[in-house]
Amino acid sequence: MSIRGGMIAFSPILATVLFLLTVNHGEAIWLTIPPTGGTKCVSEEIQSNVVVLADYYVVDEQNPEHTPAISTKVTSPYGNNLHHQDNVTHGQFAFTTQETGNYLACFWVDSAHPQANPLTLGIDWKIGIAAKDWDSVAKKEKIEGVELQLRRLDGLVQSIRENINYIKDREAEMREVSETTNSRVAWFSIMSLGVCLSVAGAQIWYLKRYFHKKKLI
Repeated sequence: MSIRGGMIAFSPILATVLFLLTVNHGEAIWLTIPPTGGTKCVSEEIQSNVVVLADYYVVDEQNPEHTPAISTKVTSPYGNNLHHQDNVTHGQFAFTTQETGNYLACFWVDSAHPQANPLTLGIDWKIGIAAKDWDSVAKKEKIEGVELQLRRLDGLVQSIRENINYIKDREAEMREVSETTNSRVAWFSIMSLGVCLSVAGAQIWYLKRYFHKKKLI
């Protein structure tokens, strides 16, 4: 960083560092849940061995003292139950993913407690490095200021590298599937062409034999 004419000029590297430090890797989501008979779900594709932390809460500005309750359920890609609560106004779930795939969180109003109006639900969804408690890390390791920011940056870079490797692996898998599919389609086309030629040859042979038998040619 240098100062020119009273203006601060940032180097590209420093600008990139500051950008990464200010990126919000959490995700705030707002859902409108139907008062009866409706379910709203949120899904996220997450790779294995990733920490997931989420807080959810019902917001009722018209009647804040009597907030309506909801039910929630979180399932893994293989359908395993990771979190389930009934008749709650707020809650939290946290887990470390065991397999790669879409993790699903669903929210609904219990049919035994119908509401007159739709409900507003807020979800603070954090994944990976964003779910880490940096205050606890700072107290435990007695670090602060620039050192803490550098530690966060290092964790963020590691997370980005892991995501890039995951994307590369998925791309390689998709390429392999595409090549396998193309090869099967090519062989199927060749077989279809062979069957068509065989049928055409058989028809020509049958017609020639028929015409000879009837002495038409």
